Amino acid sequence: MLRDPALVPLSRQHQHALALCVRIQRTLASASDGKSSAADVAAFEQEVASLFEVEVRYHFAAEEQVLFPAAARHSELRALVDELIREHAALREQVQAASEQQLDAAGLVEFAAQLSQHIRKEERRLFEEMQRLIPPNELRELGTALDAWFAQSGMPGAACALPK
Repeated sequence: MLRDPALVPLSRQHQHALALCVRIQRTLASASDGKSSAADVAAFEQEVASLFEVEVRYHFAAEEQVLFPAAARHSELRALVDELIREHAALREQVQAASEQQLDAAGLVEFAAQLSQHIRKEERRLFEEMQRLIPPNELRELGTALDAWFAQSGMPGAACALPK
């Protein structure tokens, strides 16, 4: 299903995170000798922490404060919203470990797999169901609320732009 304009900014941010996940998996999971260089691991830990700081922490907060409450008004989405909130907490813990240089290559690959799975769940299940259940005028209002939230959030403006 074509993504409703109200959800496009979140989908763009998902693209940024998925790109990082793919790079982590390709670099660290496919190391020919089974060992990744310490420099690769350190660089990815830094990148994970940086992406979280400039974009993902805002993304999670927008979802938790604006998007998830709108979704949870529909009984068929409440369990999914609860699951996504628990996943946010687990992903935050992994990001914290990365920022403290506590993840090894396997930990980064696992983080990338979990983040990728989480994003796909939001895109394929939550967003699709929201578009099916929420009337277009309410989706527009949700988009306006998300725009307003991001405008006042302090998130660096360039973080929402698609990579060139």
